[in-house]
Amino acid sequence: MSSSLRRRFNGDSTHSLRILETAPRPGVGHTLKTILRELVLLNAERFSVISRRQALQQTGWGFGAMALAVMMGDETRAASPRAAAGVIGTLHHPPRAKRVVQLFMAGAASHIDLWDHKPGLEAHHGEPSDFGEHVEAFQDGLGPWMKSPFPFRPYGECGKSLSEIVAPLGSCVDDIAFIHNMVGKTGVHSQATYLQATGFDRPGFPGMGSWISYGLGSLNDNLPSFVVLPDHRGFASNGPKNWGSAFLPASAQGTTIFPQRANPIEDLFGEARFLTETGDRDALALLNELNGDYRNRHPDDSRLDARIRSYELAARMQLSAPEALDLSQEPAHILRMYGLDRAGSTYPDEINVPEEIEYFGRKCLIARRLLERGVRFVQIWSGNDNSHPRRNWDSHEDVQRDHQPLALGMATGTAALIQDLKQRGLLDDTIILWTTEFGRMPSTQGSKGRDHNPYVFTNWLCGGGIKGGVSYGPSDEWGYKPLDREHPTQVYDVHATVLHLLGVDHKQLTVRHDGIDRRLTDVHGHVLGDLIA
Repeated sequence: MSSSLRRRFNGDSTHSLRILETAPRPGVGHTLKTILRELVLLNAERFSVISRRQALQQTGWGFGAMALAVMMGDETRAASPRAAAGVIGTLHHPPRAKRVVQLFMAGAASHIDLWDHKPGLEAHHGEPSDFGEHVEAFQDGLGPWMKSPFPFRPYGECGKSLSEIVAPLGSCVDDIAFIHNMVGKTGVHSQATYLQATGFDRPGFPGMGSWISYGLGSLNDNLPSFVVLPDHRGFASNGPKNWGSAFLPASAQGTTIFPQRANPIEDLFGEARFLTETGDRDALALLNELNGDYRNRHPDDSRLDARIRSYELAARMQLSAPEALDLSQEPAHILRMYGLDRAGSTYPDEINVPEEIEYFGRKCLIARRLLERGVRFVQIWSGNDNSHPRRNWDSHEDVQRDHQPLALGMATGTAALIQDLKQRGLLDDTIILWTTEFGRMPSTQGSKGRDHNPYVFTNWLCGGGIKGGVSYGPSDEWGYKPLDREHPTQVYDVHATVLHLLGVDHKQLTVRHDGIDRRLTDVHGHVLGDLIA
């Protein structure tokens, strides 16, 4: 044990606790085992003539709470329910779905280049844009009208027009309900992303998956109820705050998995050289004894039980997660369907179609495997925060360059996910929600780009009680604002509809925080009955 830590520990137990709280934390598992190892050595020196039980009793907060401090930090969150059960004991009404997949296109995907065909832009391409009112542009994107660089054609029995870059989803349009009159509150990426992810346009609120995890709990004790699959290049705007639990129990936050990495789940397995299976087992036995002592002395402190359950889940995940992520079990035709028949290829630095197909398809296939195994909510991201050259949907400079590979990658994986869930009988009780933070302007920015458009954009829903083959709430002839400006659709309505299909009344799933009964839909939202089968 280091002499400096030995000298500092020889003071009172309160000082010892401060040492631990200010210690560097490269990884909870690594740090906890390191500190326990040194504390055991130290206590062996200090209490060599008394029993282990007496040592634990005499050290009290100086020893037991030091281990707990690593696990609990400064937590003041509410008590967590059992991992397999949410706070809603009885659903508010019969559910149509059990689980949700949210597909989030970071950077603002252009509705008028994917789903919302505008013949008027084709007819007036290159003419000066005239919106008939003052337009507050985010940058300088009020150039001439610009038609989509991608041709559209109809698909399915419903005859829905799609762009060629989302053509793989043409076979699925009869299962999809498109919402073309979505409106936001801001053209700033971070705030708009918060709004779509959490229902609020500022930090400090739980993600949609966290609310659902908190309310409904898990369908499988061996995996998290809420899993996030970020873009392989990094996080989108706001990073993990998009799926944090905020004032909900920590157990409701999303667990991030990077499938393409050698270690997909950080800190799940210890990598320090001194760690052994025996040492792991002894450390856990010691922790259990310390935890029991703490629980006896503080029976009203629920944080310990919540954290114990999270560590128990981590232990179970060491067995269940690798199996869920192992795609070698999938037959060749399923891998081809998801675009994984050339996995592991080397790709150029420039954004390209094969890379997008592989990485998004991999996340979609893993999502299906997680859903099969009882994960309640899976969130899949396409695009990271403002990187250059572009690796997201924020196509200020060149829509064709950025959207084509991203869209083909997204559409290939998403179509495979829908078809795969359908053939396994899982689409009937699984909701798929396609989301982006806002749309893009029908006028040009520069010569080939589009500026932000928070005034109208598209979301779509599929599966789990959704009426397919529907295009709801049209936008105007340009795709600039809703055709009916008095009755737009907002994120609160989409969230309320998803909760309704899960058997939850969005007005009843609330948590008292700062004197306010908070909920996912704030004080807004109504169920979109026209989209329910």
